[in-house]
Amino acid sequence: MATQGAAASPLFGFDMALLLGVFVSILGGAASVGVCYGTSGDNLPPASTVVGMLRDNGFTIVRLYWPDPAALGALGGSGIRVVVGAPNDVVPTLASSESAAVEWVRQNIEAHPGVSFRYLVVGNEVPIGETQFLVPAMENVHAALAAAGLGHIKVTTAISQGTIAVHIPPSAGEFTEEARSFMSYVVPFLQRTRAPLLANLYPYFLYTLNLGSMDMSFALFTAQGTVVQDGEYGYQNLFDATVDALYTAVEKLGGPHVRIVVSETGWPSAGGPAASLENARTYNQNLVDHVCKGTPRRPRKVEAYVFAMFNENLKEAGVEQNWGLFYPSTDRVYPITFGA
Repeated sequence: MATQGAAASPLFGFDMALLLGVFVSILGGAASVGVCYGTSGDNLPPASTVVGMLRDNGFTIVRLYWPDPAALGALGGSGIRVVVGAPNDVVPTLASSESAAVEWVRQNIEAHPGVSFRYLVVGNEVPIGETQFLVPAMENVHAALAAAGLGHIKVTTAISQGTIAVHIPPSAGEFTEEARSFMSYVVPFLQRTRAPLLANLYPYFLYTLNLGSMDMSFALFTAQGTVVQDGEYGYQNLFDATVDALYTAVEKLGGPHVRIVVSETGWPSAGGPAASLENARTYNQNLVDHVCKGTPRRPRKVEAYVFAMFNENLKEAGVEQNWGLFYPSTDRVYPITFGA
């Protein structure tokens, strides 16, 4: 997210055997769903425990925001695929020279031969004042990976929902003028290298910004019928509308074959308007059940990552601390069943 616990209550605390039963079906029912493993907490379990939770609960893919040596060490040989970030603070260095990118790749990617890397994400919601470094950094990292024999790792970046100026109707989707200033270079890079665009998309924030003018059922996947009719396409949920609006915006910048990956999405369980255990459970449950269907314009699986693995107590107080599927104790925050 742009701004990146207590023990579980008796009602929502379950043993690990039940956790295994709950999550193992992710493999068959929703293989496109991963989880974001943030580390902004001073009470989180060690990486070895977290990786054990991922493996035991059937998660096959995880997103890391930086190349945490402990996490990568634990993930080596686990069979779990890894989306890893090059943080915003290193983007200018990576853009400065090919040799800087080669050294970064050597220290953070080549040093972990047992890890199955899926994407290397250069920057997460890079501030507009630093976006001039973004594509040069991506080009240098792409070249460094190729030189190291790791060209199968796709290089991309993650953008915020705030880059989208028009969400509805999706056919009118477009980037903000500010976002076009750098996305007009990012999109051709992704089109040329056949890499996806990662986007952090939160129907929760769109709903809370439009309190009183949007029915929450549209945001929670619970609308009983079409809410937005866009030509031949009918939309029953805001997630699909946002993804398809982004596809439209990307196509307008010359990226007809660029795939969208939803690199963060979720719903907070406390700390703000409409943030509750029930709404968080409803959103994430329906997300997992829905992504295999694709969107009206792109009826194929949507690769999506639930935000986040844990409630993180070092984040800003309020909703930012309450996105987790798990408490740091490893107990679940609320009941949820992954898969059909």
